[in-house]
Order: sequence, then structure tokens, then C-alpha cells
Amino acid sequence: MSVRIRFDGDEIAGRDGQTIAGVLLGAGRRSWRSAAGAERGVFCGIGVCQDCVVTVNGIENVRACQRTAHEGDIVEREAR
Repeated sequence: MSVRIRFDGDEIAGRDGQTIAGVLLGAGRRSWRSAAGAERGVFCGIGVCQDCVVTVNGIENVRACQRTAHEGDIVEREAR
């Protein structure tokens, strides 16, 4: 089964049960946040480092490596 999310206006498909980070990485997206002038994405992959935080459905500071992607999620970059 597949799941579709929107990231910065683009529709991205992934597999049911994947994390948001997994869906983004599977689509070739390696970064989705900017901090101190540098691009960030997954670093630790276990929710400790907070490099992968995004806004999901209007909720800020969601760890993309821990949040399961759901059909229709709207994911946006965070700039810090």
C-alpha cells in the first residue's frame, strides 16, 4: 500500500508505514531544513539530534525520523 504526502507543494509517494524522513529520502530529498546557513536532514535517525524537524499539518518541531507518514500529510521546511 502507498501513502502520499505534500512537501513544499510537491506530492511525494512512499510506502505505508514509512516515516516522513523515509518517504523524503526515498524521493531523493536529502535535506529539508536550514539551520545556521546549512541544509539539514536526517543525522542520527533516532530522534535525538533534532536535525530532521519539520512542520507537519501546521504542527512545528516534528521529528521526521520518528513520525509515520500519513496519507495527505502536509510537510513544510523549518528554518532556524
